[in-house]
Amino acid sequence: MKSEFPKDFLWGGAIAACQAEGAFDTDGRGPSTSDIHKYDKKIQRNNISKEGGERTLENIRLALADQEGYYPKRHGIDFYHTYEQDLDLLEELGLQTFRTSISWSRIFPKGDETEPNEQGLAFYDRLIDSIIRHNMEPIITMAHYDMPIHLVTEYGGLANRKVVDFFVHYAKVLLERYGDRVKYWIVFNQVNLVPTVEFNSLGIYSGQSENMEELMYQAVHNQFIACALTKEIARTVAPSALIGTMLADSTSYPATCKPEDVIYTMKKNRMQYFFSDVQFRGQYSGYALRYFEDTGIKIVQEPDDSRILTENKMDFLAVSYYYSKIVDAEKNTMAVNSSEQNPYLEPTPWDWRVDPLGLYNCLSQYWDRYQVPMMVVENGIGAIDVFEDGTVHDDYRVDYYAKHLKAIKNVIDDGVTILAYCAWGPIDIVSSSSAEMSKRYGFIYVDLDDLGKGTGKRFKKDSFKWYQNVIKTNGASLFK
Repeated sequence: MKSEFPKDFLWGGAIAACQAEGAFDTDGRGPSTSDIHKYDKKIQRNNISKEGGERTLENIRLALADQEGYYPKRHGIDFYHTYEQDLDLLEELGLQTFRTSISWSRIFPKGDETEPNEQGLAFYDRLIDSIIRHNMEPIITMAHYDMPIHLVTEYGGLANRKVVDFFVHYAKVLLERYGDRVKYWIVFNQVNLVPTVEFNSLGIYSGQSENMEELMYQAVHNQFIACALTKEIARTVAPSALIGTMLADSTSYPATCKPEDVIYTMKKNRMQYFFSDVQFRGQYSGYALRYFEDTGIKIVQEPDDSRILTENKMDFLAVSYYYSKIVDAEKNTMAVNSSEQNPYLEPTPWDWRVDPLGLYNCLSQYWDRYQVPMMVVENGIGAIDVFEDGTVHDDYRVDYYAKHLKAIKNVIDDGVTILAYCAWGPIDIVSSSSAEMSKRYGFIYVDLDDLGKGTGKRFKKDSFKWYQNVIKTNGASLFK
C-alpha cells in the first residue's frame, strides 16, 4: 500500500467571503444575511442552536439599523484588500486548490436587480485571476450564508419561488463571467444544515410561518430547483464546469446496539441523506415522502420540477466534516439538532467531539450510496491559540489534521474517488457559528481579536511548516 496520495489529488484550504472579506460597504455591495450576526461575549463557546440566535423580521431590521454593536462578519480579516498578500502566503504553504465564495450582494446588492454590479464582478475577476496566478485551482461557492438581506425582508427568502429566479439569474452571471477559469462550482454551502442555519442558508426568518418545518422544507425544495437549474444553464454557458452540492456531515452513530437505537439512527440518518439523495437520484425517496405525510408537511411543486430534478443531477459531492454525534431512541426526536455527545470522545472548548474514524465512516457511506467523485471541502479544529514569540505552537492542530488525513487516505485505498482536501480555514477568519476571532482554525495567525482590534498582521504557526511538508511529500510524511 502506497503512503502517498494519488498524483492528481488537490491539497488545499477553504474560506468564505462572509467570514474573511470585510469591506461590507465598499464598491456597491449591499447588506447580506451575514452582516447582522452581532458579536456577543455571553455566547462564546456555547453550543448555540442557531447562528446569531433568533431571527425575527423585527430583529433583522433592528440589527441593520444598529450603530453601536460590533458585527464581525462586516469586517472579516479585510481579505478584500489583503488577498494578494494572503495568497502569497498560501502559495508558500503549497496549496494546490483554494476554495472561497462569492458574496451574492456584491454582484446584486439587493438581489432582485436585472443588471449586476460591475465593481463586484471586477473584484472577483481580480481574485480568481490571482488564485490561478498563485498556482491554485479555484473552487467557488456561489452562496455561502451570504444572501442579500432584501430578499429576506421583502420576499421571505427561498421559501418564495421568485427568489429561485433571482438566484438562477445570479448563477448565470457568474458562470458566464468566470466559467472559462473556474472548473469546480459548489452551488450552496451545506444544504442540509437546517434548521441551524435556515436564516443564512435559506433566508427564512423566525415566525415567518405557523409551520416553520413545512416552510423550511419548501425552501429546501426551492433550493434543489435552484441547484438543478444552475446545472442546466452551465451545460450551455460553461460546458466544462462541474456543478456540485455540499453536505455538512450530520450522520450519527446509535447510542447503543439496542435495535431501537440502531433503527432510529438509521431513520434519522436517512433524513440527512435526503438532501443528497434528491440531487444525485433526481427524485424524492419514499422514506422522505412518508415523513412528510406523517408530519403533515405539504411541499408545493411546479409542473416541471420533476423533470428539472431528474435531468440535472449534481456532478460531485462536497463534504464538510468536524465531529460526530450519537442518537438515543429514548432521548432524541427526529428534529435535526436532537442528538447526544459521544462519551467515548474528547471535547474541544466548543464541545465538538473529535472523531477521525467518523470521517472514514461518512465518506465510505456516501461513496457506497452514490459512487460520485467527492471533495472534503471543510475540515479543521477551532481552538484557543496562544500567540507568543511571533508564532503559535499548535501541536493539537497538527494532531487533528494528521489523524483526519490518514482517515481520508484509508478511504482512498478502498477505491473511493476523493478529488481534493481543503483545510478549514488555512488563515484565521471570523467564526461562522459564534462570530469570534478567538475560535481559530488557521495555519496562519491573524492579529485581530473578537472586537476587531489588533494590527491585522499575519504570522505563520508551527502547523504551517507541517502542512507545507505534507503537501510537498503528497502525504507521505504522514506515515513516517
